[in-house]
Amino acid sequence: MKAVVVAVIVVAVIVIVVALLAMRRSREKQAEGRRVEAGEHRELARSRQTEAEVQQAEADERAARARREAAIAEQQAAEADQKRTEAASIEDRARELDPDGDPDPDEHVR
Repeated sequence: MKAVVVAVIVVAVIVIVVALLAMRRSREKQAEGRRVEAGEHRELARSRQTEAEVQQAEADERAARARREAAIAEQQAAEADQKRTEAASIEDRARELDPDGDPDPDEHVR
């Protein structure tokens, strides 16, 4: 009878040890699966970060190009205004010099 009790205890201890080892292996397998998934997420995050950086660089470049174009357009507009002013001044001087011209160009008498 004692042998049966000892055998049952030994079998119970073996079953418990096997169950504990199986649980440990299951947890390790789960942890490894999570490590793999985390690695995939990190790789995807790095990829998206790289894409975002490229896209931001392109946007920055486009914005800089737009600022340059705006500055050029402003400069050209200023030059055009200056030329219009010069042309008006030259036209005024021509009217002053023209002996046959109308003394007051705004008064048109017919």
